[in-house]
Amino acid sequence: MARKPKGTDNGINTTDYRHDGVTRKNIPPAKIAAEGQIPKVRKAKYYYNPHLSPELRFDPTGKTDRVLELKEKVKGVLSKEELELLDNALNGQQPWLEWAEKKEQHDRKFFEVDPIALHIHERISAQAMMKAAARQDVQRDLFADPQQEYQEAVKFYRHDIDWANRMILGDSLQVMTSLARREDLAGKVQMIYMDPPYGVKFASNFQPEMNRRDVKDKETDLTREPEMVKAYRDTWNLGVHSYLSYLRDRMKVSKELLHDTGSIFIQISEENLHHVREIMDEVFGSENLSGIIAFAKTSSSSGGLLASTADFLLWYAKDKSKVKYKQLYLDKVVGGEGGSAYSRLISSDGSKRSLSSSEKEDLLSIPKGAKIYRIDNLTSQRPAQEGDVRTYEFNGGNYTPGKGTFKTDKGGLDRLKKAERLETTTGGMYYVRYFDDFPVFPIANLWDDTVIAGFASDKIYVVQTSTKIIQRCILMTTDPGDLILDPTCGSGSTAYVAEQWGRRWITIDTSRVALSLTRQRMMTASFPYYKTKSQSYPHNPIDGFCYRCVPHITLGNIARNSALDNIFAKNQVVLDDKLLALNSALAAVTYEVRDILCRKFSDKEKREGKRNVTDADHRRWLLPKDAWQEWEVPFDADPDWPKPLQEALIAYRTTWRVKMDEINACIAANAEQEELVDQPEVVRNVVRVTGPFTVEGVKPEELSLDEDGLFDPTPNEFEDDVEVAVQDEGQNILSYLAQMVSLIRMDGVTFPNTTRTKFARIESLFEQGSGSTIHAEAAWEGAADGEPNNVAIAFGPQYGPVTAHQVEELVRASRRYDELVIAGFSFDAAAAAAIQESQHPKLKIHMAHIRPDAGPGMEGLLKDTPNSQLFTVFGQPEIKVDEVEDGEYQVKLLGVDIYDPLKGEVKSSGADKVAAWFLDSDFDGRCFCITQAFFPNQDAWDKIAKSLGSTANAEAFAAFKGTVSLPFPVGKHKRIAVKVIDPRGNEVMAIAQLGDGR
Repeated sequence: MARKPKGTDNGINTTDYRHDGVTRKNIPPAKIAAEGQIPKVRKAKYYYNPHLSPELRFDPTGKTDRVLELKEKVKGVLSKEELELLDNALNGQQPWLEWAEKKEQHDRKFFEVDPIALHIHERISAQAMMKAAARQDVQRDLFADPQQEYQEAVKFYRHDIDWANRMILGDSLQVMTSLARREDLAGKVQMIYMDPPYGVKFASNFQPEMNRRDVKDKETDLTREPEMVKAYRDTWNLGVHSYLSYLRDRMKVSKELLHDTGSIFIQISEENLHHVREIMDEVFGSENLSGIIAFAKTSSSSGGLLASTADFLLWYAKDKSKVKYKQLYLDKVVGGEGGSAYSRLISSDGSKRSLSSSEKEDLLSIPKGAKIYRIDNLTSQRPAQEGDVRTYEFNGGNYTPGKGTFKTDKGGLDRLKKAERLETTTGGMYYVRYFDDFPVFPIANLWDDTVIAGFASDKIYVVQTSTKIIQRCILMTTDPGDLILDPTCGSGSTAYVAEQWGRRWITIDTSRVALSLTRQRMMTASFPYYKTKSQSYPHNPIDGFCYRCVPHITLGNIARNSALDNIFAKNQVVLDDKLLALNSALAAVTYEVRDILCRKFSDKEKREGKRNVTDADHRRWLLPKDAWQEWEVPFDADPDWPKPLQEALIAYRTTWRVKMDEINACIAANAEQEELVDQPEVVRNVVRVTGPFTVEGVKPEELSLDEDGLFDPTPNEFEDDVEVAVQDEGQNILSYLAQMVSLIRMDGVTFPNTTRTKFARIESLFEQGSGSTIHAEAAWEGAADGEPNNVAIAFGPQYGPVTAHQVEELVRASRRYDELVIAGFSFDAAAAAAIQESQHPKLKIHMAHIRPDAGPGMEGLLKDTPNSQLFTVFGQPEIKVDEVEDGEYQVKLLGVDIYDPLKGEVKSSGADKVAAWFLDSDFDGRCFCITQAFFPNQDAWDKIAKSLGSTANAEAFAAFKGTVSLPFPVGKHKRIAVKVIDPRGNEVMAIAQLGDGR
């Protein structure tokens, strides 16, 4: 496939939105995280307020029971203690929710969170991939890469760089605290959408593999991600009690992050709705409850009783008096939702009747020029005051507002009458409201149109929310360019909707599977391109979109519209002349003609019944003796009328039509306009893709110890109780390392050819307090005499991956060893690349997966704990780099080792079995930038290809389903990186030199 020359138009009109002028902190890229200093930040303290929640408990001391007794004594002399008790009981005590451990937690008055540092692992630009597919050069600025000089790049958290949206792997409590305290995002998040687990069942908490959503409550369905297991246990170890603590703590941090005008939405089922509301009342205050929204869900369950077909959203504002709110609307349906009362029709000649059944079913059958309307209340319940209109003359009758008052004054009623917006029935006088006065109606808190359309297979995650639900929340409470946070990423629906509507987003999850699915969803998504209001920066949505507007004509608009007065005056003179001529022609009608017309009226009445005789029939056939009043003029003529009378009526109705057209135009011109924020103007022939975003993770715990216990190379000098905290952490690490050494001593290491090699000896180093990152040294069994056999062993953290930083430290510390075994529950891709780059003849490095079932986090969750194949070595991805024509290169993925945590086995798999693989065609050694993304045997790119239509490069998109890259030129750094993702979201990376560097 030949490469297009620079400047060649590829015919693919793709773009994305950029949030120019908005910045974020310069956080460490994973590969160089060890090369700069991360500023120290004290632990965040969040204080409890235990006396604000809404029910279930009162004063635990029981002293409040004396309130009534003390009130009886109030005239007497009270002691100081009694006065204080009475004051507290009457003014300070409100009911609150109690649960296990809450009192003990509140006795400590606060909880602490370590604002852990974050690392960038990937930069992703869908636009860059479209450039690659179009065989065009990929520029680094497409990734929002700051491309800083090294000295600036390693100044972590010390200056700002351009904004890119964010996907973060880690515990939401720690990550949100880090965002608030390290990155100064406190008070800058406009909306938070949180979808916490609904219950303790596995399917409500995680999905173990990317392509498997049939999660049951079996041991095989329990995730083997240690971070997820820890989160699961922290959330549910005491059932709903610990669940409430989990929510409360995250709500406290969420409140800190929210802007003063911000909102938070919590999605929950009926099972825990009441508990979650109590927590929210405690944290945000019951006065800031902004709504409880019920929405229809895809599946239902009854348990033999009433079926549950709805879930709920709890909407709280940070400050209800300041909350940002945009009203959403739905289209009215004649005879249906929002339009059930619109059952009348006014024709272009002014005649009125009821809509027929056929017209209600087919609105296109309504006569041209006719308008649908309803009559509405003209009075209010407000008691009459001096100056209010008590009676009003209309069409020869007098009407009163009853016990209330009219909704407008005498002048307003006169304008309504002259605009023909009044109508009478036997029940009184009413306001005429046309259907198109306001063709939409406000959405309320019952959403019954939110069921995900299509089949269950359309979902990509075990628990996936309809995008319509999140869309409404976002559109109601944010503007384009605002920041949205979702600490419960799941399938990435919040990020997807935020991107669609031009909002900035941050999404967080502890699951690699969830983030892998979200990454794929975001990088392969396509969206409509909405026209922005900014002419100077059309790709920046911060100024908003150009929305469809609808008129909002109200009774008050018309009653106060003084511009109508000139129209009334001008046309009334002409109409009076036409009416005079009409009545002159009426006087010439003979008795015989009148008799014929009367018989026509009687015949219809006998034939069709009185109910089918219309006002138009009365006016046409029952002619008055002397003259028509203005409100009695016929709408149409009968063929038996004398010709002069017919001509006079046509002249009158023509003039009347001109007047009404002017009146209606004036009303429309002065009407208020409502922006429909869910209906922006779409620019045709433009395919919008996801803007640049980063994939990030938290910095795991350190596993170095000295003779005094935990050795922290970056101690937090801000903490008063740092010594106690360090000692506790040290004991935890000692226990963990002792367990790992015991297991590896017992089972040895299993290599890819299923050969298990045990150790002749193992000596723990951490117990000696050496402070080294190496935790044990050993010798292999069966090694020949004189053969190098000095082995260093190190373990990754309990909850988190082995990082490039740890690998680099281990390599430096292993100079006197022959081999190095690095065992971890997971490895980030940068760590795998660091191991590859660190391999040399004098030190052989083995990466070994620790079987998750043997980890301390799994204790008690499984019936049987495995005791074999606990440490399994796996290799790098196998790739082949070939030079092709025009000095370009091509990469082929040959295979990869995939670890099965259930069996503790590594299987060498073909490239077509991986979940995804990515190419960075110009790897800078800092951060992996995806220039080509491949999803073997999947249709991930089909939506974008379909959106591009005939302009799509079919050959390129077919390649994105395979194992061979598109050709690419040698980049500035003459180095590529290939990252492979397995079905459980685990990553490995290989690096290769190009050109002169090979």
